[in-house]
Amino acid sequence: MFQPDHDHAESFLRRLFAEAIAAVVPATCIPPALQNFRRTLSSQPERVIVIGAGKAAAAMAYWVEQAWSDLALEGLVITRYGHLDPKTMPRRIQVIEAAHPVPDHAGTQAAQALLQRSQGLHEGDLVLALWSGGGSALMSLPSNGLSLAEKQEINRALLRCGASIHEINCVRKHLSAIKGGRLALACAPARIHSLVISDVAGDDASVIASGPTLPDASTSAQALDILRRYRVPISTALEGYLQLPESETPKHFPTSLNLSFELVAQAQTALNAAAQWARAQGIEVTILSDRLDGDARTLGREHAALAIQLADQAQPKAGERQLPQLLLSGGETTVTLTGLGRGGRNTEYLLSCCLHLQGHPRIYALAADTDGIDGSEDNAGAWIGPHSLARAAQQGLSAQEFLHNNDAYSFFERLGGLLVTGPTLTNVNDFRAILILPE
Repeated sequence: MFQPDHDHAESFLRRLFAEAIAAVVPATCIPPALQNFRRTLSSQPERVIVIGAGKAAAAMAYWVEQAWSDLALEGLVITRYGHLDPKTMPRRIQVIEAAHPVPDHAGTQAAQALLQRSQGLHEGDLVLALWSGGGSALMSLPSNGLSLAEKQEINRALLRCGASIHEINCVRKHLSAIKGGRLALACAPARIHSLVISDVAGDDASVIASGPTLPDASTSAQALDILRRYRVPISTALEGYLQLPESETPKHFPTSLNLSFELVAQAQTALNAAAQWARAQGIEVTILSDRLDGDARTLGREHAALAIQLADQAQPKAGERQLPQLLLSGGETTVTLTGLGRGGRNTEYLLSCCLHLQGHPRIYALAADTDGIDGSEDNAGAWIGPHSLARAAQQGLSAQEFLHNNDAYSFFERLGGLLVTGPTLTNVNDFRAILILPE
């Protein structure tokens, strides 16, 4: 049993994060999903074409190859630069690397190649589609009349202004030749089965990777409203395009299209695994939610207040030993960039939390992105303890100034509090844990 105390709180939190990740990596979730799906097939497909995009796509493709080693597989998946592990490198399915979160030319070429692989199929073919977080940016195929350069600028603007992933992907769908269900129409009449690792709060599969193989309920009018609301500069031609029927995504598919999908891992999966392990260590666990969103620093302030309240109210019953408490949450917060610093939403959340905890003597916390990359930095997130603010002050660091400058990465780097894991090859978004030790 791993009972955390002040000397072992950091290692406890790191182990907790590792347990969460282990539950949502492709090695854990892909083989059983494929085994179950294969039982539903009335006959062996003539061909199996594997397509996909996302930070987990290459690892997902590898485990498809392992689980279906007896079938002839072909296809193409797109993943982020640096998200290829030689130990999980597909051999029969091609992998192309591209940029994230702002698309690049490699992603456009890869998306075009993926679209070509999806055309000219037959009714006896099976398309196995593998989608995970990051797929939308990686698979960028601008619609007619839209340049990659303009799409890149729109992406940058939406990322800077604090738009949610639902809003960003709504825009992306209506500026794409492949997203929002358009890829499914290209695959017809083949059967399409999608395996999805969700990085979206609420697990709406049509939002994950911008839903290339699912019908889309969002509208071009909504996309245009988002661009206007966040004052994103767009060309007159693009504004006109979004008012044309051609920009609309398919809302319904023909009944002849044989389509199915399965969510194989999500934030709740990771939180449940972490909670199960922590409870086995004798910890009282509360899962706040798997779908918390909104401003990162606001959520950090709110969670600090909640943790202080629980710490100060905790009173064991007579004769009972007070147990450590653990608060877990997931989802996807946002950051509105006003400063010039470095960092992602998880370090921004944690720095805000640290400020408002004011060095509470019994509270520790960790926040990290489950893909191992918080924003565009090299860390998954960071961790804090009761002495974090005092140690910062000793170094002449003002936590408030670092937060104001959106520079949480630099703050935790100076403190030695960064959590660096490298790419995890999965992505179910934010993981937050607050540990409250007994008196």
